[in-house]
Amino acid sequence: MMPGLLRDSIFILLRYSGIPFLLRELIQRRKITILVYHSVPAMRARKHFQALQARYRIIALSDYLRARAEGEMRRLPSKSLIITFDDGYRSNFELRQLLEELRLPITIFICSGIVGTHRHYWWFHTRETGESAACKRMADAERLAFLSSRGYQEERDYPDRQALSRREIDALRPWVDFQPHTITHPILPACSDEKAEREIRDCKAQLERDYGFNVRALAFPNGDYTQREVNLARNAGYGCALTLDYGFNDQNTDLFRLRRIPIPDEASVSELLVKSSGLWNLFRWSSITQKNFGVRSPTQQQPDATAFNNELPRLKCSS
Repeated sequence: MMPGLLRDSIFILLRYSGIPFLLRELIQRRKITILVYHSVPAMRARKHFQALQARYRIIALSDYLRARAEGEMRRLPSKSLIITFDDGYRSNFELRQLLEELRLPITIFICSGIVGTHRHYWWFHTRETGESAACKRMADAERLAFLSSRGYQEERDYPDRQALSRREIDALRPWVDFQPHTITHPILPACSDEKAEREIRDCKAQLERDYGFNVRALAFPNGDYTQREVNLARNAGYGCALTLDYGFNDQNTDLFRLRRIPIPDEASVSELLVKSSGLWNLFRWSSITQKNFGVRSPTQQQPDATAFNNELPRLKCSS
C-alpha cells in the first residue's frame, strides 16, 4: 500500500489535473453514478456531500429506477449521482441533521437480522484484516465455525450495539430510503442454496413486515454474487440488485447488476472526487501504478470497466 502522504499527494495531483472534470463532462454527463459508503463520520460526510453537490446532481435511487421503468432516462438531470450506504451502522444516525440540512436523498442497505438488535456484524470478531479476508473465501459453515472460536454467534445479543436501532431508523425515514442487505450479511456465493434463498427472500419480507418499507432493491453483501443470487433476487420480487462491480449505469445496465464505486470512509475530498469520476480505476490498474505504488483494488473483485473503457477513445481525443 502507498504511504499516506504519498497517497494524498497523488489524489491532489489527479484532482487538479483537470481529468476528473473531463470525465464528468464527457462520460458521466450521460451516465448514472452510484457511490457506496459504510460509516463515514458526519463532519467528513458534510465536506463530501457538499463537494458532490457542487459537481453532480444528487438523485434518489428510486428516481433512477422509475426512469428506467418508464423509459424516461432523458428526464434525469445530467451527471446524476446516487449516494448509498451498506450495512446500517449505528454511526449512520449521526448524519440525520446533515441530511435534513442539505436535503439529500440517500439509500441505506440494512441487515434485517442485525438492525434493531444488539447482534454484531461478524467481521468485528476477526482479529486482523487478513482473518476477515480469509473468512470471505471460506464456505459459509466453515466461516461460522471459525467465528465461533472468536466468540461470535449470529443470534447472540452482545452488551454493545453496532447497528441502527428501531428508533433511529424511524427518525431517519424522512431522509433515508432503507433497503435490504440480507439478514446476517453472509458471503452469498459461499452459502447453500437454502441459506442464500432465505437470506435474500426473508430479509425483504422482514423489512416489509416490521418496518413497512417499500422494498425494491437488494445490495449483495461484499458485492459478491453469481447468477444464482441474481435469480434468487429476481424470484423474491426485487426490482434490482446492486453490486460492487466498478462502473457507471445507464438505460441498458442490467438492473440486477447495477454498478457502484466504493468510497472509503476515511477518504479526503480529493480522493472522493478522483474516485467518483472514474479516474482512479484507470490509474490504479495501469502497469506503471501497480509497479511503482503497489496499488490494490479495495474489493476482492476486479473492477468491471467495460462500459467505461468503451468511452476511452472519445476521452483521449478530447485530452
